[in-house]
Amino acid sequence: MTNVVLEEIPGKVTLAVEISNCRGSCVGCHSPWLKTDVGEPLTEEVVDALMADNFGVNCFLLLGEGRDREAVLRIAAHLRRKYPSIETAIYSGREEVEDELFDAFDYVKVGPYIAEFGPLNIETTNQRLFHHREDITSRFWHRGLENKK
Repeated sequence: MTNVVLEEIPGKVTLAVEISNCRGSCVGCHSPWLKTDVGEPLTEEVVDALMADNFGVNCFLLLGEGRDREAVLRIAAHLRRKYPSIETAIYSGREEVEDELFDAFDYVKVGPYIAEFGPLNIETTNQRLFHHREDITSRFWHRGLENKK
């Protein structure tokens, strides 16, 4: 599934694409069906069609990593090569990711969702969003003031 979202990456109109075969095991996962192999493969042709259908986006976000690292890196490289003005992002539920993900994507979100710590817009969150390796998580916190614990 894809959606154009405004809240996932600060200041960006983002095309968010869900990736199946999630390796995470977050309690209270909002998308448990993504643990299975559902949907169609995300190829360069599919990315091009999505970009053609979503004029005005300035960020392309993979919601998850799946189990095919090379495919994820190919998509990131394709986006950089064909759409140089579009920033790229990936959400990983892992605590830490390899340098190659930081090199391939402009934005990298790490950390599984843990309900007791709250989502990204709560200062107690365990999750972190990096932009070119700089932690920008605090940019979300003004959005969670009404939800503070």
